[in-house]
Amino acid sequence: MLFTRSVGEETDIVAKEMYTWHDRGGAESEQFAHLRDLLQTRLSMQVPPQHDEELLNAVRPLAEWKGQSLTLRPENTAGVVRAYIEHKLWERGLNKLYYIGPQFRRERPQKGRYRQFYQIGAEIIGPASAGSESPARDAEVLELLATLLDRLGITDWTLQLNSIGCPNDRAKYNDALREALAPVVGQMDPDCQRRAVTNPLRVFDCKVPEDQPIIEKLPRISQFLDEPCRKHFEQVQEILKSVGVEFQLNDRLVRGLDYYTRTAFEFTHGALGAQNAILGGGRYDGLSESLGGPSAPGIGFAIGEDRLVMALKESGETVQRKPDVYVAPLGPGMNRRAARLARELRRDDLITELGDESFRLKKSLETASKIGARFALIVGENEVKSGAFALKNLQSGEQVSVPRAELVQKIKSSR
Repeated sequence: MLFTRSVGEETDIVAKEMYTWHDRGGAESEQFAHLRDLLQTRLSMQVPPQHDEELLNAVRPLAEWKGQSLTLRPENTAGVVRAYIEHKLWERGLNKLYYIGPQFRRERPQKGRYRQFYQIGAEIIGPASAGSESPARDAEVLELLATLLDRLGITDWTLQLNSIGCPNDRAKYNDALREALAPVVGQMDPDCQRRAVTNPLRVFDCKVPEDQPIIEKLPRISQFLDEPCRKHFEQVQEILKSVGVEFQLNDRLVRGLDYYTRTAFEFTHGALGAQNAILGGGRYDGLSESLGGPSAPGIGFAIGEDRLVMALKESGETVQRKPDVYVAPLGPGMNRRAARLARELRRDDLITELGDESFRLKKSLETASKIGARFALIVGENEVKSGAFALKNLQSGEQVSVPRAELVQKIKSSR
């Protein structure tokens, strides 16, 4: 199964949360159709069924058939990598792909966690020769996400960063974890005890408060990184520092999926409560090979849309950008002129609201002030003839005449 092989059989997603069932419909009906045709042929020939080997061979699969295994997707990266393999996307070099859509996990519903939820995600994947393995790709993704959150007005985020090493590192680390857990595992929650046996790294996902003192004393993956992984992680940090993206090292961050390697990260937000991760992701350099494809180092992320909206609500005032200018047409026939001017202003990235020629000047100015516009631009017959427009600063009350060609610069210069 795609998700079991990629996400990991002992992860919470696969072991507890996936919606999986067997559909006996389509494929079974094909089996029955074949058997029906075979029976009709044999009856016409009057062959005893118990002596008909071909008939018995047709019946046996129906007795053993459990149906086709179907799963509602719990995450998207595995499907993206499978598509990469099926469509030979390595021929395009470095791929930058994105997706938006629903995912499904059987979790206990709470604030920021739902059984059907929506994600926005992206992946950078391709041959190592195309640069997919470079630490610059990791830093590029993280800088993109930091910029996105800032532009949305979510400025109080925290980037948690860790390296969970390469497969060889994790094998040594798992041995060390088993050794450290052996004398204390009996004191832990039953679920955490199971993780300690099946996949020790998943112990760091345990949320039981009583187990935290034990987990705090466990060895950390940073002590087991080999030289290439250590150097890769150091270069990621150096690039982030050079571009001014702040981060916190968190050596307990392991993420909930087994396919992650090297860089793992989360962006958290204090307004979200216990489920405080807005988004997360990491590297998955061996995932393509595990699914039967060629080597394809990659890194990606997924944003929880529901949690993103919750964070936006907390930052609503900063997210909403007030209009730069309110265009006020005055007099018959001015709607057409004002609409053309508003379109020009919007093309220059000015947030523009448009009034109506039926409004008196007083009403237009009151409306502009009410919506928080910084300027009112008056478009009347005289302004159109002269090519210069009255621009009123609604905070200072100053009004000046500005040539049409200089409007954008004048409005932008006062931001």
